[in-house]
Amino acid sequence: MKGREKRGGRPGHLAFCLVLLLVMAGLVGCPNGEEPLKKPLPAAPLPEPDYGPLRQELSQYIQGQGGRIGVYFCDIRSGASFGINEREPITAASSIKAPIVLYLLQQVADGKLSLEDMVVYQAATDYSDGAGVIQFFTQDGTRYSLGVLANLAISVSDNIAWKMLLRHLGKENIAAYFRSLGGETVYPGGANVSTARDLGIYLQAILDFAAAHPDLGNSLLAHMSHTIFDEEGIPPGVPDHVQVAHKVGTVTGVANDIGIVFLADRPYILCVMTEGVGQSVDDGFAVIAEISRRVYRFQVEKVLGG
Repeated sequence: MKGREKRGGRPGHLAFCLVLLLVMAGLVGCPNGEEPLKKPLPAAPLPEPDYGPLRQELSQYIQGQGGRIGVYFCDIRSGASFGINEREPITAASSIKAPIVLYLLQQVADGKLSLEDMVVYQAATDYSDGAGVIQFFTQDGTRYSLGVLANLAISVSDNIAWKMLLRHLGKENIAAYFRSLGGETVYPGGANVSTARDLGIYLQAILDFAAAHPDLGNSLLAHMSHTIFDEEGIPPGVPDHVQVAHKVGTVTGVANDIGIVFLADRPYILCVMTEGVGQSVDDGFAVIAEISRRVYRFQVEKVLGG
């Protein structure tokens, strides 16, 4: 698919370091304030379509995939929504980074924090391997701005940036914010566990925030639309010309993706969480891509009548 990385083509260590330098220079992702949408979301509500057939189709498909799969869908124009195992608790992995960055931006909008505020890296509490670039060369005492950490947490899913944000913002503060948005499964027992339904609500909160604070909110949507993981999950299920702001998450046996699909005249939210599907996370992402393809096709053919 043109315009996206091919699967298996993730950057190596040198490329990751280059990404970090570009992020710190403000050159990765759309700059703050740039409109990430090809056209504004239509404001006028529309009648609710009948999503019963789509839910039935997805339910039948999911039953044959094994493991645990949670799905949440919401048609933004009408507010119509449905779920399949949408309240099933599953490890959120890095998908939780999007609403954490939303909380940070809300604090900035409220004047309580600034994106220029600095956070000092502490290896004893902040180090993490896996996704990201900070791990490859940073040292104790290195200072990062909240803006850089937020960018890294989304654009390259940096785990150290995530942990530094979590420490600086306070996990309990973040949890309280999630509950205020309507989250039901919020760090149960301290674990990074959520549901497709809750993550979908957080995505709607990002859209609401962007409407109230365009510069900050559109910056987050822009970073979510330009990550290094755009060949996984929801984006492969839609055509290249359709913008997807999303955040994947993986740990052993878990593949998740939560996204906003900016389909012209009929944008929608789709969250899919999988655990124990197939032999690897690639199998989980393949299932997410297929669910995404079926949702997009229904939205175009049955709802838009195209």
